[in-house]
Amino acid sequence: MTELEGVRRSALPLTGPEDLDPLLDRVGEARFVLIGEASHGTHDYYVWRAQLTRRLIAEKGFRFVAVEGDWPDCERVHRAVTSDTDPFEALYAFARWPTFMWANHEVVDFCRWLRRWNAGRPPVERCGFHGLDVYSLWDSLRAIRRYAAANLPGELDAVMDALYCFESYGHDPQQYGMATRLIPGTCEDEVVNLLAAVVRAAPGELGIRQNAEVVAGAERYYRAMLRGGPDSWNVRDVHMADTLDRLAGHHDAKAVVWAHNTHIGDARATDMAAAGMTNLGQLARERHGEDAVLVGFGSHRGSVVAGSRWGEQHHVMPVPPARPASLEALLHESLAAPRALFLVPSGPRPVWYDEPMGHRAIGVVYRPERERWGNYVPTVAGRRYDAFLWIDETKALHPLHNEPWGDAEPETYPTAM
Repeated sequence: MTELEGVRRSALPLTGPEDLDPLLDRVGEARFVLIGEASHGTHDYYVWRAQLTRRLIAEKGFRFVAVEGDWPDCERVHRAVTSDTDPFEALYAFARWPTFMWANHEVVDFCRWLRRWNAGRPPVERCGFHGLDVYSLWDSLRAIRRYAAANLPGELDAVMDALYCFESYGHDPQQYGMATRLIPGTCEDEVVNLLAAVVRAAPGELGIRQNAEVVAGAERYYRAMLRGGPDSWNVRDVHMADTLDRLAGHHDAKAVVWAHNTHIGDARATDMAAAGMTNLGQLARERHGEDAVLVGFGSHRGSVVAGSRWGEQHHVMPVPPARPASLEALLHESLAAPRALFLVPSGPRPVWYDEPMGHRAIGVVYRPERERWGNYVPTVAGRRYDAFLWIDETKALHPLHNEPWGDAEPETYPTAM
């Protein structure tokens, strides 16, 4: 059997939500379904991810969606979808670059569906929406200060010590990171005291605990980022994995995760492992085994929303045809259908599942003209994912607004590219 024949025999039809039945069967009783995307700016990934998530919520009893977004911003969305408030305003309020990741019409449509789903259900049965990421240092510090002033006056000194420490470096996380190269520790002790105070004084309050965890994670992240190497990436993904576990334990519920393929797909099946990097998908498999199902996306060509440089206005860019000998090129050459679903067999399988190939990863910063040299992650698809959704030609998503001007906190390769 040729490689192309192996792909054709593996492909299942994907024309509508009903064609996701085999994937729901594969999910079975799993508690975590991690759904990726090959870019942060593609309409089709968001729409199909939402279709799958709706079915997981309605038919499999999943009770929260955890996304590659900031905790405070996503908590505003959570309050909207679990109450009688239109989530549009909460999503429109996203202000940290790149806003288009969550402030877009595709997410508004899903969140409005989620609010309708929750309407009339008792609070314990409603499905939430939470952020996993580590970037909201200042928003989380301010949230902790407000909460402590109203509810934890005895812990306010520890909160203010951490706030004043970070303020002494301005509002520039990079300046703080640079300072840690010269002054070991810097705000580390204040952050440890802050987290201990919150855990001790408000053990059952998930929101304030998570804001304190974000502050602790952000301090480690910016301290590691200036040292270079894999540490800052690992700090971020371990933080997301810990947050996911904390949410699942608090709600005693099953979770859907939305993040980039580079976070969702198992890092051990890519060149990330050789670079000393782990990720959320690998950690989910290591911690939860078959209770975690990893779902990837990919496409051959189309258009995407991204920025040409970090912090610049986003715009629609062309996505050129996939590079020869890549996973995307193989699927395009093998299939006549515009979409397909692949479920990775656990037993004997076509050889293409286990062959290393480049797999396109488009970040929030994208330069299409560099496709010849970059934007591809060496991947063994059958080990990186449990399932894969293929869409031959995709189109850009629809942001709610332009990017606000101002400083942007930097991310790391490869989602930022």
